[in-house]
Amino acid sequence: MKVEALLFGGVALFFAGSAALYGAWSGEPAGTAVLIIAFGMAGLVAFFCLIQYRRRGSRPQDRTDAEVVDAAGSLEFFPPHSAWPVITALGFAVAALGVIYGLWLFLMGVGVLARGVLGMAFQYVNRPD
Repeated sequence: MKVEALLFGGVALFFAGSAALYGAWSGEPAGTAVLIIAFGMAGLVAFFCLIQYRRRGSRPQDRTDAEVVDAAGSLEFFPPHSAWPVITALGFAVAALGVIYGLWLFLMGVGVLARGVLGMAFQYVNRPD
């Protein structure tokens, strides 16, 4: 993940520089805000990749002398049946409708969305390895 962290770090630096130059020269706040958000998203992905690299070390894909058999085996645990993605999608849809129809609906959607995301994140927290 080191290569991915460097790649997204470079993208984040590009968006940071673009936001600074665009904000200084144009004075237009909407485009500057979009570039700052793009910087934040790329920086978040770079940070995640860097943390994963430090936790797990290099992967077989990162080594030039690796064989195909080095990457064999189970990669991660993927849940076969879960209702949480549907609840998360429903919460997002209700929150999006709340942007149109009113704050009360938006807040209900954010509540359902938060419960769905937390359910997905913690549904197998006590699963034995």
